[in-house]
Amino acid sequence: MAATIRPDPVLIQAVIAGALSFAHLHDLAEAAGQSGWKGWAYPVSVDLLLVAAWRRLRTARRDRSAWTWFVIALGASLGANIATAGLLDLHQVPAWLRILVAGWPALAFLGGTLLVHSPTTPTAAEPETDDPATPEVALHRTDDPAPAPELAPAPEPAPVKPAAAAPVVPAALLDHARKLAEAHQAATGSPMPADTLSARLGLPAEMTRAITSQLQLA
Repeated sequence: MAATIRPDPVLIQAVIAGALSFAHLHDLAEAAGQSGWKGWAYPVSVDLLLVAAWRRLRTARRDRSAWTWFVIALGASLGANIATAGLLDLHQVPAWLRILVAGWPALAFLGGTLLVHSPTTPTAAEPETDDPATPEVALHRTDDPAPAPELAPAPEPAPVKPAAAAPVVPAALLDHARKLAEAHQAATGSPMPADTLSARLGLPAEMTRAITSQLQLA
């Protein structure tokens, strides 16, 4: 079964608009002194530069040079279409317009060469893929992550109290305590307990502990 050909209105409109723009560019070039095949080459040069710049913008939208040549080619096409709408006498073309038309081939050649030989850098928003059928995967999550819970500040450590200095035991008191301990040792045959020495001396607990530590009493 033969395939059915359905006309595309958008394609038909593009062909008509392109043919009209092509004819206007040819008329302007011919009026500016470019007769014969040269008059037909000018529309081809303008349209090809416009298409080349547009193809470059599809792969590198931030390329300033591509935008520059796209605007130049678009301006040349629009200028020719407006000039042939009755605003310009094609039988008496001004000298500046003849100069622009004559210098266009060099400008178009420069633009085409730069567009072809400039390196293409893919943008981050449009990553390259080897498989055209692979669906696009989002690179970043759209939802914001939940904020981390705030941690309670660590409690400050309690201040460490400096150890109290041991009281100074007078030498006479220490000798007296030693004699009492030796007498108890001789009488009972066992070392004198610390609480017994404290009761015999009648001293504060700190002083008694200092004496017993020096005498090495239990």
